Amino acid sequence: MTDTTATPKTATLSGSGLSAEPDPTPARRTWQAFRRNPLGVGSAIVLVLLGVVALCAPLIAPFPEGYGTDTSQPPSAAHWFGTDDVGQDVFAQVIWGTRVSITVGVSASALAIVIGLLVGVTAAYFKRLDAPLGVLIDLCLSLPVLPLMILVAALAGPSVRTLVIVIALFSWPEVARVVRSQALAIVPLPYIAAARVVGGSPLWIIRKHLLPGVVPVVGVSVVLTTSRAVLSEAGLAFLGLGDPNSWSWGTILHKAQLSGSLATAWWTTLFPSLAILVLVVAATLLSVAYNDARNHRR
Repeated sequence: MTDTTATPKTATLSGSGLSAEPDPTPARRTWQAFRRNPLGVGSAIVLVLLGVVALCAPLIAPFPEGYGTDTSQPPSAAHWFGTDDVGQDVFAQVIWGTRVSITVGVSASALAIVIGLLVGVTAAYFKRLDAPLGVLIDLCLSLPVLPLMILVAALAGPSVRTLVIVIALFSWPEVARVVRSQALAIVPLPYIAAARVVGGSPLWIIRKHLLPGVVPVVGVSVVLTTSRAVLSEAGLAFLGLGDPNSWSWGTILHKAQLSGSLATAWWTTLFPSLAILVLVVAATLLSVAYNDARNHRR
């Protein structure tokens, strides 16, 4: 006589090797989708390598200074990227320029993210401030950014700190607009209302509930803002508004322009331009891949 006792469903699943697994967290789903994107992974590797080059610049090449005997030499085994009009090695300039350009880009991006995050969250949570802050954001976005950046940088004087502050002050409105849009969709949700009912202060609600909801959007903004900051720094430095005592990719282009090497020594401008291009393209592809992974639907 066969046993007709019903076997529990969990045991059946366990016996057949089909054990139930919990659903992955949103962060894990994002990572699983991201690592399947070769362009995103490759872009992340490129950005990490640029960061390593910036940190290890003293170990890779000596600081370019003084004068050399091999002036305006094309790329060779002795000088991989050639030399400029005073005999300085262009490879060393690009390596040390990576440190300054990435430092300015990351610092300006971090400051812009902080300002944009505070303004965007404040505008979304406090309804009385939404209209005036929204007008302020739209007004800042409508300003001619490049001429104003040139004017402010020229008045403040050339330095790395000036570039960081100037770029951040003209970059935060885009972050604030994105954060405000995301936060406006979170504020009406039931758990925000429940937090108010139980007596949560606005600062506690923003810190515990609102900020975690906008962090994924901020993650995309960090990469894009950094790449735009690097481009802005290169443009300002190319116009002679960078720190004359330090090297950046824009400074290399500026000195090549002053020496007339733009037309006679192509290597003095090609390699710093390629460095800027690689960073901006990698940052853009990384942000696109991350955004696609975050919005991935199986």
